[in-house]
Amino acid sequence: MAFNELNSVEHYIIHKLSGENLNNGDVAEPEQTYGKWWEYKSANELKRNVNEILNEEELKKALIRLNPEIKARPELADEVIYKLRAVLIAVNQTGLVKANEEFFKWLRGDKTMPFGENNRHVPVKLVEFDKEKLRKNKYHITNQYRVHFRETKIPDIVLFINGIPVVIGEAKTPIRPSISWLDGANEIHNIYENSVPQLFVPNILSFATEGKELYYGAVRTPLEFWSPWRLEDDEENLAKRLGLGEIGKELTDLMHPEKLLDILQNFSLFSSDKKSRRIKIIPRFQQYEGANKIVERVKEGKIKKGLIWHFQGSGKSLLMMFAAQKLRRAPELKSPTVLVLVDRTDLDSQISGDFNAADIPNVETTSSIQELQKLLERDTRKIIVSMIFKFRDAKPNMNTRENIIVLVDEAHRTQEGDLGMQMRAALPNAFLFGLTGTPVNKAEKNTFWAFGAEEDQGGYLSRYTFQDSLRDEATKPLHFEPRLVDVHVDKETLDKAFEEFRESAALSDEEADAINRRSAKMAIFLKSPERISKIVGDIAHHFREKVEPHGFKAMIVTPDRYACVQYKEELDKHFPEETSEVVISTSANDPQEFKHKWGIDKSEQTRIVDRFKDSKTELKFLIVTAKLLTGFDAPVLQTMYLDKSLKDHTLLQAICRTNRVYPGKNYGRIVDYFGVFDDTAKALEFDENTIKQIISNLSVLREKLPEAMAETLAHFEGVDRDLDGFEGLEAAQNAINTDEKKDEFAKDYKYLSKIWESLSPDRILDLFAKDYKWLTQVYESVRPASDNTGKLLWFALGAQTTKLIHDNVHVGDVHNLEEYVLDADVIEDIFNNPDPRNAKRLEKMLIKRFKKHGNDPKFKKLSDRLEELRDRAEQGLITSIEFVKELCKIAKETVQAEKEVEQMVQEKTPQAALTELFLELKTNQTPAVVSRIVEDIDSIVRIVRFPGWQGTAAGEREVQQSLRKSLLKYKLHKDQVLFDRAYGYIKEYY
Repeated sequence: MAFNELNSVEHYIIHKLSGENLNNGDVAEPEQTYGKWWEYKSANELKRNVNEILNEEELKKALIRLNPEIKARPELADEVIYKLRAVLIAVNQTGLVKANEEFFKWLRGDKTMPFGENNRHVPVKLVEFDKEKLRKNKYHITNQYRVHFRETKIPDIVLFINGIPVVIGEAKTPIRPSISWLDGANEIHNIYENSVPQLFVPNILSFATEGKELYYGAVRTPLEFWSPWRLEDDEENLAKRLGLGEIGKELTDLMHPEKLLDILQNFSLFSSDKKSRRIKIIPRFQQYEGANKIVERVKEGKIKKGLIWHFQGSGKSLLMMFAAQKLRRAPELKSPTVLVLVDRTDLDSQISGDFNAADIPNVETTSSIQELQKLLERDTRKIIVSMIFKFRDAKPNMNTRENIIVLVDEAHRTQEGDLGMQMRAALPNAFLFGLTGTPVNKAEKNTFWAFGAEEDQGGYLSRYTFQDSLRDEATKPLHFEPRLVDVHVDKETLDKAFEEFRESAALSDEEADAINRRSAKMAIFLKSPERISKIVGDIAHHFREKVEPHGFKAMIVTPDRYACVQYKEELDKHFPEETSEVVISTSANDPQEFKHKWGIDKSEQTRIVDRFKDSKTELKFLIVTAKLLTGFDAPVLQTMYLDKSLKDHTLLQAICRTNRVYPGKNYGRIVDYFGVFDDTAKALEFDENTIKQIISNLSVLREKLPEAMAETLAHFEGVDRDLDGFEGLEAAQNAINTDEKKDEFAKDYKYLSKIWESLSPDRILDLFAKDYKWLTQVYESVRPASDNTGKLLWFALGAQTTKLIHDNVHVGDVHNLEEYVLDADVIEDIFNNPDPRNAKRLEKMLIKRFKKHGNDPKFKKLSDRLEELRDRAEQGLITSIEFVKELCKIAKETVQAEKEVEQMVQEKTPQAALTELFLELKTNQTPAVVSRIVEDIDSIVRIVRFPGWQGTAAGEREVQQSLRKSLLKYKLHKDQVLFDRAYGYIKEYY
């Protein structure tokens, strides 16, 4: 049996979750670790029509089973189902995310109905969440589930809980390298969610896999934010081995009812973005694991602390939100107080803003230690967002309650002034959890004393490293680029600066000024007008060449606040004033003029940050010294121009501002003018060895370029790359003439293209430009016609690659044969300029057209005339000019014949075309009632087809099955010629 997505991946998923083997009809127990939860039912066994989303019969049974009031009066179930149907229908008006949010209120049991005594409102339970009673729910899995809304779609896998479709899955073929989970995710996100949005109204999550990797996402989640699910304790699995066995483990783990219902109840947030659009957020696996480890530790009550290291950019803020929400909901914790402590005032507003945007109830923000003290003394049972440094004045025993949980962001800062000990004294019985984006050095004893538990391996309750985040594409790699080495600070001064930095740990604008005052000699050097002028000139050149063409933005980090002003004034000589903004704080001691000109309040800073985050605004640069170096999240920021002494935690936090995921971004770049990375090991001194690999010199990409180029060119051994026109293209395409070879080439080209885009416009590229351009044109010529195929390997060309192609277009360029347009102007041009090369091109175009039209008598005649003309030319019976002119005559007649065919096709109805076919192929065995056969085929095809079905495997499969069934009715199903011709007509006319 040949492998395909149905009999391998799709059936494997069903077998793994339910024990049902659809390839041979056997039923076996699924993995014993999970027991049997999911029961397989074929789409036909589910009693519903294609317009119904809910399996209402199953849902009604669940409502009666889970609600005593409805059990007493079963007819009340219909009222609930009526309400649910209304939410499904409303998706047209409200949009998918809002409809999903509304349905979740029902799923979570937040909705009430007047079913109690004297019409008292009581909660309605659609799903049982109690871990001990999960068997009260019914779990069904089906495949090839047809649903019709605007059009008919057939998702591969659908999982139901109590008759409600909560998970949609798409399985792709594991055979072709270029087909990946991304193609399945694209089908769900861009096709199904738009064509049948009602199906996704109750959706917890959707997943896609090609049998090698499993990715999942919430409704309306852009593809770049879909995430892999991993088994945290399975080290072998974390090595990301490929194969069905691995996705089976991950799938059975993610689809375990306890986990799915936990995500539904505690890990699904609905938030508003800056444009007030609702978005749905579900956790990445490390956020889910980390938050649950916090919750479990609190519930167990034995160990009162834990240290969590999740790398910068991997979503610690969300982890805290998920943990806080679940802790507050846990009934056994008796309405706890969750204290979220952050590092900076701007982080404070960001975190509290995140909590408020997500509509998490009972969130309070404090602005002083007195206010915090009052809240704790009053025994406030809420989520309280405050700042770490407020504990400097905390009194002992502010609250001795045990169900207080403290979550400290950037926990390594607590070493200052023994804040950890002060927290413990103020809240002696509280749980203290420290979260950090940078690993904690063993020398930082205070941090380990406050948060690290001896019971935890390596001192961490949960770890998610730099390598983990890169592997999961949660963050981007980092490269540094040393520029203008002559303006770097010398080694001796640098060492001294680092020592001073270590003493004062400059994290505020004022502290940055203080350092430079203490180091007057260095300040004079750093802020000399000549040096700044030289650096800013280089920044302008670098930004225009390497950052702006890709649509990215930049941050300039200067030694102190006054240097920020100098940089701004210099930058305005190169760019319009509105291109850059200075973001610094001012103090009471500053001169009035300085405060008036450069001081900004919180609301103004928010407006500036929002403009910067919007890729469409004219604001391209932020100029800072300390503000926004931590907690600032702007994915469009790709380059940091660094001219400041930073080290260890602060350096790592700062450079990671550039590592967020953003379309088209391959890496974050740090352009080093200070010389911080002249000694990378010294700049990032951590016990954790992996940190040394966090950032690498951009020059390593230069070293990789020749090898990447050679490996990509190796696919075309023996091909003459100087050969122009069709011959050159055909030779290249013949070298990669199978899907496997094309995909291997695409894989190597993708790697090469990333290096090219990253280095451009480096002069080293000039050495390889000719070959790279040739490879790009071949790549474009063999790219799959459909944008929905092979999205992982067959990607859109980057900005610099596109520019290279457009800047260097010339007559001899290689193009795909399909791209040439045969029209009167082209023929006239060749007629008037009878160049043998153009004639050869026209000849090949005609041959291709004649093949396309097959046995059409008109084109057969024209083809014969061409053959005769070629023979006469070869025998020397006509001159080359006569050959070209005669060739042009045939070409003109071909164009005319094609126009006539096109007109006929437009005039011919699909039914007329099928009728014509059956009359043409009718034999003595064919029934006389051709019209009835045609009507049957026409009606069934119209039901199952959808726009663009010809470009999807599922669409082609569905139409072929329908055609085969129609022919079976008339005993014509064994006539393969008839089937092939009929299918060809359907593909063309439907």
